[in-house]
Amino acid sequence: MHAHRRQLIALARPVYFSLLATVAAGIINTVWVSRLGGAAVAAVAVATNAENVLLGVSLVFASGTTVLVAHARGARDPGAVRAAVRGGWALYGVVTPVVVLAGSALREPLARLVLGADDGPAVPLAVAYFTISLPGIAVFFAQNLVDGILKGAGDTRTPMRLALLANGLILVCDPFLIQVYGVRGAAVSTVLCRCVALAAGIVVLRRNTLLRTAVAVRASESTGRALRRTLTTGLPMSADFTVRQGGALVLVAVVARLGVTAVAAYSIAYKVMYVATMAFYSVRQAASIHTAHTRGAGRRGSPASAEAGSGGELRAIGRQAVLVSGAAGVVAVVLLGVTAPWVMDAFGAGPEVAHAGVVFLRCVGPYLLLMACFIALGGVFEGSRGAPVLLRVTVLGTAVQLPLAHLLSGLGLPGVCLALALAMAVQCAALGVLFRRAGRQEEAEVSLARVA
Repeated sequence: MHAHRRQLIALARPVYFSLLATVAAGIINTVWVSRLGGAAVAAVAVATNAENVLLGVSLVFASGTTVLVAHARGARDPGAVRAAVRGGWALYGVVTPVVVLAGSALREPLARLVLGADDGPAVPLAVAYFTISLPGIAVFFAQNLVDGILKGAGDTRTPMRLALLANGLILVCDPFLIQVYGVRGAAVSTVLCRCVALAAGIVVLRRNTLLRTAVAVRASESTGRALRRTLTTGLPMSADFTVRQGGALVLVAVVARLGVTAVAAYSIAYKVMYVATMAFYSVRQAASIHTAHTRGAGRRGSPASAEAGSGGELRAIGRQAVLVSGAAGVVAVVLLGVTAPWVMDAFGAGPEVAHAGVVFLRCVGPYLLLMACFIALGGVFEGSRGAPVLLRVTVLGTAVQLPLAHLLSGLGLPGVCLALALAMAVQCAALGVLFRRAGRQEEAEVSLARVA
């Protein structure tokens, strides 16, 4: 059990710092944009939330490839590793042009849908950001796939270094480009710096030992079959994240009914919360990689390998993931509650925006604690091919969250926090029941395999 915890922490730590680097760049970006006024902050909040939704689309090939590569690595099958990588790139080539073209064509309707047709200055600013950022999604998607391949190969440190490179460059370029080009400059800075990181990532990918070994052998299946396998593995994970982020985007529209001040406060506070939620997602990725690798080892045929893939082991991984993520959640809730006034002041927001942000950060604690458990446990489902089950729970939670948020928004931002917490409690309860059931089923399958 302690071995699982050590492995999860070892995998999660670099993932967290890579995600944290992205969060830090986003926060600094918001600080600079906030100097342009509340409309600019609202516009960039909409644009970046839309990018989070598109991040979910990239998971169909990025996370799908991660799980398949990790499983093949556990089974010590270089042919399967090569097939998984080829399938990921093939699916990237199918998905990316569709997203870029459709997003570019719909950038103005999307901005108006979220901000409202009458929200004068914010809409054209969001459209200006989209004009640069949506074509740059091709680079963003390729960057995610390179990271996914490396993580599946057991290397979470290189993606961390690439994230530090990209976001370090963004921190340098943002002040100049935003000052010269305004909101559009923030998008230009992001795309250019990601191009540099992608080039470095491709160089590292070619030097990876596991991947170089895989290139020397024949792929275990055709590119078409590998593409379909990546799609079936990654689609539920992509849909889960997309539904969650889509719900967050709709939630911005709910908050927008409370006024521009509430939207600005919510967007700043939500970026601050990323410092905590990225810790939960890093544990989730670690749990997914470790679970997939464990299951791959369980397919090698020895009794020890079969034991490695047993339901008992998967339950142990799940318990340790929840423990690690839950501890991070407790620390986050305490720190956010204590430091909320100083955090909001650091963004240079006006008194009304700062006050609303402090209220939100101090009310969101129960939601964060529940989210920590749910997100971490979801990694075990992803790594064990149980993502379709996780998707159904997420859809249930979103279906509960949005009507509740609309109903309770009359209480202001505290009402929105209450809606988030209640919806997450429903998801945690459902996932806990399904996790115990999945563990029993896994043990029964392993027992039958041993008898056979």
